[in-house]
Parts: sequence; structure tokens; C-alpha cells
Amino acid sequence: MTAEIINLNKVRKARERADREREAQENRIKFGQSKSERSLVDAQHRKSQAELDRARRDDNRGDDGDDIDPGTAS
Repeated sequence: MTAEIINLNKVRKARERADREREAQENRIKFGQSKSERSLVDAQHRKSQAELDRARRDDNRGDDGDDIDPGTAS
């Protein structure tokens, strides 16, 4: 009766590899998006950003050099 020799390092590494693959599969399901979904979200983000930019107030009003300097006005 000879016992089968088991390399514990190989067993440990195989178990860790299986755990990483399982976690990766869960993340693919949880976070994965198709290319069309990513492009749709990106287009929506760009559209909303453009709307915000159009609605933004100019903070530098009056500082554009078109004002007359009170010291030189007669």
C-alpha cells in the first residue's frame, strides 16, 4: 500500500487560481458593459456636460477690458 504523494503548494495554488477566476467572473457580471452600452453612457455624459457648459455663468464678467477706466473718462 503506497500512498499518493500530494504537493501541497500545487493544491494551494490551484485553489487560489480557482478563487481568482470565480471572483473575476463575478466582476465581469457585476461591472461588465458592452461596447454599445459604454458608448451610450459616454454620449449621455458628453451631452449633459455640454448643457452644463452652455448654462454656466461667466465669472469674469466686467473683466474683459471693454469697460472704460474711470480715471480716463471725461
